[in-house]
Amino acid sequence: MRLLIADDHPLFRMGLRAALEREGFAVVAEAGDGQEAVKLGLELLPDGVLLDVRMPQMDGITATRMLREQRYNGLIALLTTFNEPVLVQQAAYAGADAYWSKELPPEALAERLRRLGLGLEPRLRAPELPRLTAREQEVLQWMAQGLSTKEIARQMHISPETVKDHLLRLYEKLEARNRVEALERARSLGLLSV
Repeated sequence: MRLLIADDHPLFRMGLRAALEREGFAVVAEAGDGQEAVKLGLELLPDGVLLDVRMPQMDGITATRMLREQRYNGLIALLTTFNEPVLVQQAAYAGADAYWSKELPPEALAERLRRLGLGLEPRLRAPELPRLTAREQEVLQWMAQGLSTKEIARQMHISPETVKDHLLRLYEKLEARNRVEALERARSLGLLSV
């Protein structure tokens, strides 16, 4: 399998290249950012592209989207240290086939690549994110700004009991026991704009 590796850390690229070549893959090119990865991917048409999620110029998710928009049909796997559900969802919507941790041992990464190429590895699917109503989203935004239940009620022109009802539904949807857990979970899911 011919591969393109894109990562902004030269030492990581060098190590990944050596590990993959030991496993029998041919690394045909390396890129230091997403723009270069898209250019090389469309020129060389490798069997697979391994992209870092966070890179300068253009991130891996945007590069994935650009490659797919230009009809690149090879495999695209994102390698990252960020396992945030919102990033996984964005990667899936952009057209990535896989979203894997950079901490995978080289043998495991090679095996997953082979299985992905043969259609034996499950393709990336967007995780289900909680669906919040407009009111729940508004309560969440006020809560993120540190407002108390009474202050939220005043801002929204509703009763504190109604705010409490919204908070209970928020906690349930976010699988949280309290405000701190709800805010942490909401941030990790990309549900907060503040």
